[in-house]
Amino acid sequence: MPVTINGVELTDADMEQELPLHADAPNPMRAATTALVLRRVLRDEAARQGLDLASEDDAIGILLERHAPAPEADEAACRRYYQANPQRFIVGELIEADHILFQVTPGVNLDMLRAHAGAVLADLLADPSGFAEVARRQSNCPSATVGGNLGQLGRGDTVPEFEKAVFALPAGGLLPQVLETRHGLHIVRVTRRIEGRLLPFEQVHESIASALAAASRDTAWRQYARLLVDRADVRGIDLGGAEDDRVFGSPS
Repeated sequence: MPVTINGVELTDADMEQELPLHADAPNPMRAATTALVLRRVLRDEAARQGLDLASEDDAIGILLERHAPAPEADEAACRRYYQANPQRFIVGELIEADHILFQVTPGVNLDMLRAHAGAVLADLLADPSGFAEVARRQSNCPSATVGGNLGQLGRGDTVPEFEKAVFALPAGGLLPQVLETRHGLHIVRVTRRIEGRLLPFEQVHESIASALAAASRDTAWRQYARLLVDRADVRGIDLGGAEDDRVFGSPS
């Protein structure tokens, strides 16, 4: 069934141009279709209000500025964010970590792999001295050749779920549970920590204000887009699901 917005059908050419922009989405086809619907309803509203569509992007920008203004973050809001998220403003923090990776490959029995990783971890919790040797024999990471050693890591060097776990460990700490990330199952230990320093608020105030303003603007734009989509005659796709709430923002 074709997708139409206010009587205008999305074309294959539209989709071919938009689809590569959403290659990393869980459902690229739906994400591309949703983005095209969003752009069309914004364009139609800009035209309805008599804005010059010679530059479609400029017209949509003016429309959003008029109808979805977002307040700037004041100093109090910036200070609250700074105090609630100190780890974001620490520089120079480093750890040295080792890991054993059990890679999840196609066809692997995940329950059995989890059980095996858990058994290996239990042995290492009882006697951590064998970590490097176990890594050499069992890890699916290239670091196995050096006993699982990953070297020095800073924040942002690894995937978020790995970073969160390892930066919470003390030096000499072995994570007491198997860590699951997009790369597989990990047994992780931190061998050394280099503590960073917290940047003063005055040094990061401007960047915090910019980030909070951008987040506020994004929320306002998504809510306005949701309102326009609800008013539009959209056929061929139901935009009421949770997946679309992540695009437009949850309706209030």
